[in-house]
Amino acid sequence: MTTTTTPSLATASQDRQAGLAPINLLPLKLLIAAPRGFCAGVDRAIEIVERALDRFGEPVYVRHEIVHNRFVVDGLKAKGAIFVEELDEVPDGKPVVFSAHGVPKMVPAAATERGLDWLDATCPLVSKVHRQAERHVTAGRHILFVGHKGHPEVIGTMGQVPQGAITLVETLDDVTTLDFPGETPLAFLTQTTLSVDDTHEIVAALRARFPDINGPRAEDICYATSNRQAAVKAIAARCDLLLVIGAPNSSNSVRLVEVAEREGTPARLIQRGKEIDPAWLAGVETLGLTAGASAPEVLVREVVDTLREWRVVEEETVTTTVENMVFKLPRQLAD
Repeated sequence: MTTTTTPSLATASQDRQAGLAPINLLPLKLLIAAPRGFCAGVDRAIEIVERALDRFGEPVYVRHEIVHNRFVVDGLKAKGAIFVEELDEVPDGKPVVFSAHGVPKMVPAAATERGLDWLDATCPLVSKVHRQAERHVTAGRHILFVGHKGHPEVIGTMGQVPQGAITLVETLDDVTTLDFPGETPLAFLTQTTLSVDDTHEIVAALRARFPDINGPRAEDICYATSNRQAAVKAIAARCDLLLVIGAPNSSNSVRLVEVAEREGTPARLIQRGKEIDPAWLAGVETLGLTAGASAPEVLVREVVDTLREWRVVEEETVTTTVENMVFKLPRQLAD
């Protein structure tokens, strides 16, 4: 683990001279987790929409939120993107982008049938799970898919295979209710944005119940989800409270709140700095801060600036790993 300290006492002094004195001059130790924020899949998805706008001009349609972050979505809307829920809302002749969470196989097939120009912004790590699902079905295995019902990634993955070839498993209790004849070939796959600890428990239960079940050597939880959860674990014990920047419908962001709470640290999910209640800071000497994989760094700095309105903030970035993952763009947009 590497630690970088950036004091902000000088900034607080300047604020006081400008008439913006914090309400409470007691220092607030701010531990900022790293890695945090955007992952390679989110970077790629946003770039796909931006390049599509450059290539095709306004408007470019996007089926579902490209990523689960209102700030990002609103920014792309301002550039000419139009977000819709279903493909039939896209006019003929207009380009459409599929979100980073992935879509059922029938969606690009329908777009092709209509002659639409479509771009797939599905995270490559999610696409990898899609290919695994297809291979299991081809091999005659029934898939047990560990994930959260209704999440776009789950809908997209379950839509890669024929109906009846895959069963959703959400909890340990679900494992106990599974009923397959002993000779049934089984395989498991997992949503990429789950809790590492919870998923490990469910997979262990699946292996115990079905010793011959086929699965990946490691769960399909993506590197960014795992890294952000590990970074929270690294700071949680030192914090009186931890803030997670992310949307309520962002699975990986909600999981970060759960990870902190599992470590015994109270945590709150926020989308913007303005959502912070200064009363939350009462009695807080050390505050943790992280951001889900769909939250840009500008929102982290916004939160820090908001905190400085009330306290003298001493920043410390705690780095548990350095990410350098980059995903290629679709061939239609490659330079």
